[in-house]
Amino acid sequence: MFVVVGFLISATYIKLRYRDLHSGKLGFAKNSQFYCGIMCRVFNVEVRTKGHPTTDTNFLYVGNHMGFVDIFAVSSLIPALFITSQEMRETPVLGTLCEMAGCIFVERRKRSQIMNEVGSLAQALRDGYNIVLYPEATSTNGEQVLPFKKTLMTSAAQANRPIQPGVVNFLEIDGEAYSMNTRDSVCWYGETGFVQAIWQTAKAKNIITEVEFLPIFTATPDMDRAYIAEQVHSAVKAHYRPPAPYAELAPLEIAEES
Repeated sequence: MFVVVGFLISATYIKLRYRDLHSGKLGFAKNSQFYCGIMCRVFNVEVRTKGHPTTDTNFLYVGNHMGFVDIFAVSSLIPALFITSQEMRETPVLGTLCEMAGCIFVERRKRSQIMNEVGSLAQALRDGYNIVLYPEATSTNGEQVLPFKKTLMTSAAQANRPIQPGVVNFLEIDGEAYSMNTRDSVCWYGETGFVQAIWQTAKAKNIITEVEFLPIFTATPDMDRAYIAEQVHSAVKAHYRPPAPYAELAPLEIAEES
C-alpha cells in the first residue's frame, strides 16, 4: 500500500511539475520503471535478463503477457509507456494507476478508430518514447503464446522505429519449476479477480523470471501487417517455455543474473 501511495504522489508531482506533455510522459515512464522495480522486490520477484534491448533508438516492445508480474518485470528494465484498453481506463483503481503511469489507451470496442490509434502510436514513437504492446490483447494462463493482433504493430513501420521482441519466462516459483501447479502465482486469467490475483502472487516467497530480448525486427510500410505479426509471433513463441507438463522441458539451468 505504501508503495502505491508513493507512486501516486510522485506521479502527481510529475503531472503538476511538467506542463509540457513530452517531459511529463518521460517522467511517468521513468517513475513507473522505478516503482515497478520496487514492486518486484515487494512481491519477491527476481528478474533475470537474457540479451539486451536495442540502444540505437527507441522502440516498440512486443511480447507475451500472462499477468501483472510480467508488467512489473519488463517495466523495471526499460522506461516505457504501456498500451492498454479503454476498458482498463474505466476500471476503478486500476484505471487511475494506468493513467498515472502514462499508459496509452486504445478503444478495442470501436474498430473504426483503429487507424487513428495507429497514427497516435506512431507519433509517440517518433517523439522518442519506448512503447510496450501486448498484442495477445489479454493476459493468459501461460499454456501458449496466443496469436498476435496485427494492426497496432504497424505503428512501428509508420514511425520508422524497430520492433523489439521480448519473451517473459517464469523459471521457478518457491523452489519448484514453473508448472501447472505453480502458474496461478503469476498468471491472471479466466474468472480470477484482481484482488485474488494479487493475493495469489503475494503468497509466493520467491519468483524467478527471465526477460529475454530478441533481435530487433524492422518493419517497413510496404510489409503486410499479417506478415509482421507472424514474424514477431514466431520469434516470441520459439523462445517461450510453457508450464510443465504441457511441454517436455529439460532440467533448467538457471544462469546468474546479467
